[in-house]
Amino acid sequence: MKVFKHALEVDKRQTLVDITAQVRDDIRKSGVQDGIVVVYCPHTTAGITINENADPDVCRDMIYGYEKVFSTQDREYRHFEGNSHAHMKSAAVGASQTLILEEGRLILGTWQDIYFCEFDGPRHRSFYVKILEG
Repeated sequence: MKVFKHALEVDKRQTLVDITAQVRDDIRKSGVQDGIVVVYCPHTTAGITINENADPDVCRDMIYGYEKVFSTQDREYRHFEGNSHAHMKSAAVGASQTLILEEGRLILGTWQDIYFCEFDGPRHRSFYVKILEG
């Protein structure tokens, strides 16, 4: 099975970017009808999540909530790059998501999409999609 690599330009410090269309395009290109789709982020200050797509305030609220828990302003962090908050947010969200592919379509809830979560932008990023038949 093929691995699809995507480049992503993120222009905000913290944001969620909807990548569902790219994943669906990869599925179409693969020709796989049934199996597993893995979406992976190779960055330690970003992640991948699945969440609501109907109300953009949900993404805004998620960033707000993560910021409350892992503040960018905490002076006790010791990491010299100054982005410990982003490492913690990334660890909480996770680096990948695994989805079910059935009859050529992702099984997602009515209001769900796949998001690349940026916690240390702006940056040049990438993510990978692996589609396994079976």
